[in-house]
Amino acid sequence: MPIDNWTMIIRVVGALIMGGLVGFEREQEQKPAGLRTIMLVTLGSTLLLILAQRGTVFLDLSVDMVSMDPTRILGSLVQGVGFLGAGTIFFHRHTVHGLTTAAAIWTMAVVGAAIGVGDWGLAIVGTIAAYFILRILGKITHRIEEAHKNHELQKERKDKSK
Repeated sequence: MPIDNWTMIIRVVGALIMGGLVGFEREQEQKPAGLRTIMLVTLGSTLLLILAQRGTVFLDLSVDMVSMDPTRILGSLVQGVGFLGAGTIFFHRHTVHGLTTAAAIWTMAVVGAAIGVGDWGLAIVGTIAAYFILRILGKITHRIEEAHKNHELQKERKDKSK
């Protein structure tokens, strides 16, 4: 049985809220894929999985039963989002940039897919985990990197003074 209109609306709003939370974090960090991009990825994934569930209602088929394989839809989603995420990765001054943003795009596509099929527990836990990784662990990582840079500068100064 396909999902009703109210369920569809609730899932779309949920996708916008969860995508907005992680997208806002990326926007604050001034990353290439920010609020709108992450929200669109989450929304698109949700819409795709809702469509997979509702599609048979809108198809005029003369068969008694239509069998759809959601794993094929998920496989296509993973491929497409992987391509989108790859566009955020670039190499500059011997350093790779954008990997975390690409991972956030991919993760939020999966969150959107979870919302699309109605797995709210997975979607909420996934969003909280993504936000924690980006916001909290991001700050810790930056502090470690700064401490490492300061240590290297001090070491370099000692070597020059000899």
